Amino acid sequence: MDLTSPHAFWLLSNGVGEVSPPMASDRRCDVVVIGAGITGALVCNALTAEGLSVIVVDRRHPAHGSTSASTALLQYELDVALADLTEDIGEQRAVDAYHATADGVEAVARLCGELGADVGFRRRPALYFASRARDAKTLRKECAARQRAHLPCEVIERRALRDIVDFKPPLALWSTLGGEVDPWRLTRALLDRSAKRGLEVYGRTEVTRIVPEKSSLEVRTNRGKIRAKHVVVATGYEAGQFLPKQVAKLHSTYAIVTEPVSSFTGWPDRCVMWESARPYIYARTTADSRIMIGGEDDPFRDPDHRDARVPKKAEKLLARARRLFPRIEMELAYAWAGTFAETADGLPFIGEHPRRDKRILFALAYGANGIPFASVAGEILTCSVLGKYHRYKRAFSFDR
Repeated sequence: MDLTSPHAFWLLSNGVGEVSPPMASDRRCDVVVIGAGITGALVCNALTAEGLSVIVVDRRHPAHGSTSASTALLQYELDVALADLTEDIGEQRAVDAYHATADGVEAVARLCGELGADVGFRRRPALYFASRARDAKTLRKECAARQRAHLPCEVIERRALRDIVDFKPPLALWSTLGGEVDPWRLTRALLDRSAKRGLEVYGRTEVTRIVPEKSSLEVRTNRGKIRAKHVVVATGYEAGQFLPKQVAKLHSTYAIVTEPVSSFTGWPDRCVMWESARPYIYARTTADSRIMIGGEDDPFRDPDHRDARVPKKAEKLLARARRLFPRIEMELAYAWAGTFAETADGLPFIGEHPRRDKRILFALAYGANGIPFASVAGEILTCSVLGKYHRYKRAFSFDR
């Protein structure tokens, strides 16, 4: 299935890059990772850091699936508010989920500093604004919940907002923990780093079946077989073939990026930004001074239907961006769409499935916080492979 429309910005900006060869013969390793997008790359980085032998395979080229369409905002705030999540899954699990995502943002920041490559990473604060007056009370309650959980958050009142933004939200929440990154470059840099530790990367190699055996798992592909002690499925919503039933609903999201702008007047600290309405719009800047704004989500039907809606969605997103930032002159450069999966509670699924062999692990970083989730998944699954405990494993397990 096509995961993106034809003009995803990161591929246009970076080019195809090095083309990984398909697997040419049967192989053996400690862990096979299925999926060479940003999630697979973060998992490979964590596994190879522990000296494990790892092979990653992808039916496409690395970073050419959903990763190329991601707008890659980094923030600890989840689509489901902490106050609501507490009611859904209990206070301890909800707080753990939020702290895990915050740790994921910090972990990505550290990684980007270690890689020695420009991956477009910048730390940014985050602004979450009330779309309507009636949302202000809910945001105040949310801020109190986050502060009780010792998460960075403060309320900015309407009067103070007038001095820092040109639009007029009734209230907003401000966090110092956020950022932005180029997900394509980050994926490639992580795979390159892992390759220096022995990672084998194969593109155009599709896994058709995983066969559990007594002492190993046999991973069958269209290019041959791989025997491994563990398998990590990091294929996003295409993981359905490895699951007994669907665990998420599919949606399409739309995004635009402008030509480089000369200033960011009315955009405080070039923060990452989103709103309380559902579906919501979200906005960030890029390292080369562009504005990226996404949203207008709708239920996924098929790639043709999604792609046909891109022009109209782009018009709406550009109009919205101009209303938010009336003093910034902007011109549309590219527009695209991508498909993403969303769970009922907004959380990913990480770990083994109770109805599958325990050696088959899942890194399904569903939701709006895919990159921080994926970073946490790398840590959790590496601990699972090594037989160690990880404090966040329960927060994202399939049994919730």
